[in-house]
Amino acid sequence: MTLDSLGQEDSAALQPARPSVRLKPKISLFNGCAIIIGVIVGSGIFVSPKGVLLEAGSASLALLVWLLSGAFSMLGALCYAELGTTIPKSGGDYAYISEAFGPLPAFLFLWIALVVINPTSNAIIALTFSNYALKPFFPACEVPDLAVRLLAACTIVVLTFINCYNVRWATRTQDAFTVTKVLALLTVVVAGVAWLFLGSAENLQAPAVHENSNWQPSHVALAFYSGVFSFSGYNYLNFVTEELKNPNRNLPRAIYISLPVVTLIYMLVNVAYFAVLSPDEILESDAVAVTFAARVMGPLGVLMPLFVASSCLGSLNGILFTSSRMFFAGARCGQLPELLAMISVRHVTPTPSLLFLGALSVAMLASSDIYVLVNYLSFAETAVVFMSVAGLLKLRVSRPDLPRPIKLHIAIPLAFFACCVFLLTMPFLLQPTELFIGLGIILTGLPVFVAFVHVQWKPRWFVVFWTGVTHFLQKLLCCVTEDGEHDE
Repeated sequence: MTLDSLGQEDSAALQPARPSVRLKPKISLFNGCAIIIGVIVGSGIFVSPKGVLLEAGSASLALLVWLLSGAFSMLGALCYAELGTTIPKSGGDYAYISEAFGPLPAFLFLWIALVVINPTSNAIIALTFSNYALKPFFPACEVPDLAVRLLAACTIVVLTFINCYNVRWATRTQDAFTVTKVLALLTVVVAGVAWLFLGSAENLQAPAVHENSNWQPSHVALAFYSGVFSFSGYNYLNFVTEELKNPNRNLPRAIYISLPVVTLIYMLVNVAYFAVLSPDEILESDAVAVTFAARVMGPLGVLMPLFVASSCLGSLNGILFTSSRMFFAGARCGQLPELLAMISVRHVTPTPSLLFLGALSVAMLASSDIYVLVNYLSFAETAVVFMSVAGLLKLRVSRPDLPRPIKLHIAIPLAFFACCVFLLTMPFLLQPTELFIGLGIILTGLPVFVAFVHVQWKPRWFVVFWTGVTHFLQKLLCCVTEDGEHDE
């Protein structure tokens, strides 16, 4: 989707030299940890940790699944530490899949992330934020749907503006929301510990803690599947590798710090939930943290919906910040419109990519079926991670001399790869219809790839029209390509 460059050489020769405009490394180690923790810890741990409990059956087995899910995610994060330092490019999974397997698999991932996964995720997080932010104003009735959608749209617009205006503003916003959500979860932990010290530990004592344990492989697999998806997001810092200060040091450090912290928090929060609430009460609750707070936190319980809302904002801001860099990287490689690979001259941010992602996210708010789309595509994230780790293994064989600042023992990526195969095949055996539909949606990217990426020839009228649109938006947004070139 590159533009017609006819005559650019002559005009470039007459132009004075322009300073290069590039994304700058402004993300510190603390910012990196805030991004990883902020994206992983969304509303789920506050609202509904019942997915694991529903399949596990008992508190003890559910806690074991949470621990194993954290260990599995740590293995995956270690693989991404090697990938991110071996291929130090922004774009994360897109860059790794492209490097290992070529343009078509990379484009299919980019296509599904651009069209459905990221905009849909952003829309759902924004809707969850709106529901909890507005609930105190409608204590005795349902929050009006229109109000929820309008606030969700305004939230996406405001966070998109912050990310467009200043990278430091975006990282500070992420830092603030991450600290807030961690403090909120620690409040839950402290309240649960206090409850235990008061002598109310019946739910965590044998035999109650082991009752109804379901050790059937299919149910344990589904519980593990739910637990693993609660840790999804540990690879998002890899999307902004080029903007990370000293990435060879800070990328792995951020991963080594963040994943154990998240695992510990998830374990302690679930222990607090089980200390106060019975498994049946947890399964019946629409928002476990709110039910928990109402029982043990007294008047302070009214703050819990605001904590949930704040957690949603942190996740939404983190996804907007990181995912826009993935689309920027795809456009830079010629697989998306050239405009998305441009950077604001004034703010040094990938403004077109951010605006495009924000607009798609707002557009998704008009659909009431976005939750169904997420069900269809929930396995896509595992498929992407599977492809990235498969790329790591392939590059170990095909390019053994590639510089690797971090080189894991081969057993780690092999073990993680085997677990990914299990997580991909098990849902196909248990829920084949939805997953085949999801696979079909991904394959809709094939004709788009052939028409707009693989086939270089374009009709003259299309080139003229698209060039005009790109030039107009480029001037409107005052943006240039990364090397400083632009068209007048």
